[in-house]
Amino acid sequence: MSNEKLVDYDDAVKRYDPVIGIEVHVELGTRTKMFDGAEQGFGAPANTQVTPISLGLPGTLPVTNGKAVEYAIRIGLALNCQIAEVCRFARKHYFYPDIPKNFQTSQSDEPIAFDGHLDVELEDGTMFRVEIERAHMEEDAGKNTHVGGADGRIHGADYSLVDYNRSGIPLVEIVTKPILGAGERAPEVARAYVQTLRDIFRALEVSEARMERGNVRADINVSLRPTPDSPLGTRSETKNVNSFRSIEKAVRYEVSRHAAILDAGNKVPQETRHFHEEDGTTSSGRPKSDADDYRYFPEPDLVPVAPSRQWVEDIRAALPELPAARRRRLHDAWGFADAEMRDVVNAGALDLIDATVAAETTPAAARKWWMGELSRVAKQADVALDELAITPAQVGELQSLIDAKRINDKIARQVIDGVLAGEGDPAAVVEARGLEIVSDDGPLLAAIDETLAAQPDIVEKVRGGNLGPIGAIIGAVMKATKGQADAGRVRELIIERIGA
Repeated sequence: MSNEKLVDYDDAVKRYDPVIGIEVHVELGTRTKMFDGAEQGFGAPANTQVTPISLGLPGTLPVTNGKAVEYAIRIGLALNCQIAEVCRFARKHYFYPDIPKNFQTSQSDEPIAFDGHLDVELEDGTMFRVEIERAHMEEDAGKNTHVGGADGRIHGADYSLVDYNRSGIPLVEIVTKPILGAGERAPEVARAYVQTLRDIFRALEVSEARMERGNVRADINVSLRPTPDSPLGTRSETKNVNSFRSIEKAVRYEVSRHAAILDAGNKVPQETRHFHEEDGTTSSGRPKSDADDYRYFPEPDLVPVAPSRQWVEDIRAALPELPAARRRRLHDAWGFADAEMRDVVNAGALDLIDATVAAETTPAAARKWWMGELSRVAKQADVALDELAITPAQVGELQSLIDAKRINDKIARQVIDGVLAGEGDPAAVVEARGLEIVSDDGPLLAAIDETLAAQPDIVEKVRGGNLGPIGAIIGAVMKATKGQADAGRVRELIIERIGA
């Protein structure tokens, strides 16, 4: 737990104007690495996906991965960027064990894409435009594992291990311009922006974009200034935040921390910070280097990248429907209210409902199950909706059983329990558990006669034209049939039997 002084967030944003900037790294899903032929893939044994180039051995020469360049252009176009006619790679110099060459091959003043923007939708439907400064290509570093230190940090560790499997994986880094005017909603804007990017990466099929695997990582810059007209304040940069919730927490914490420093009459140090998932705090990392400290110079072993205008336009023409346009289309097609659609998006249920509708289920029915019972189950199990052990096709089958009057909504909840327990598809669960609605009038009449005999007073009231108490008889029959009766048919038979 941090012992740093904090100011209440709401108080801080009343007295200071927060300015944020976000650098998002996305690992590209190419088969091989950025500059060599080593395979890349998650979970391989340490140091098995390497070549002499990955290890930075003397005399090795890199070659640019053409598919990675295509993916970078896709991203740039989706972010409304201009695509450079010619750009170059550069060497970014710094020493760390996960960089075997002692420099990272990146792009400095000549990015592949620049001057773009992305409109993001906040939870209440407000649209906020984030200006994009650049999107550039680079390679990832290896992964250090510090053994023996607290929280996996290098401080106090007995020794460190390096896995170079990740070294050289192609990345695109997307850098925003200072995000102005977000005010108290800065944490929400940061979260929505990164979430929108993640959805775009998946739609473009350039990355699995799984944040829990580090496919997408965000560095969050925060500074405060007295008023929106004041010069920008000194920023801190919280590194490698890899969940939407953590992005929001990191912004809130840093705003509160900066405000406390400024209130005390001190200067905010320009530094990197580490985010701590367990309590939502940050801690000091190292003084933040300026670009000059990296001694950038053009990479002499790589030729410039010069995508032809025809190639760029061919890539543009092949772009898929982007998430924002898709949401608008589905919103119109499904007829959901604006608030309903926002709830669907915020719950991560859009793809699930779309796939369920594709399984010949009405949008209303698909929404009912994913936003109702299944959302309740997911929340109770503390998992995401798409992690539940039930597929859109199975939800569609469940609804078809209801439409065919083989089960009702109450029984359907038991069927869901069976599917989630691994008992098979809905129809198999219905059969195995004997849940199908009783459609034979014989057993229903027997249950009705028994119930009527037990409630003569109610029978007389109904026979006299007072149909209000009939609900009690229906309920008793449904209980007797364990809910496996059509309530509408039960009502019809009761009225016939009583002669009302």
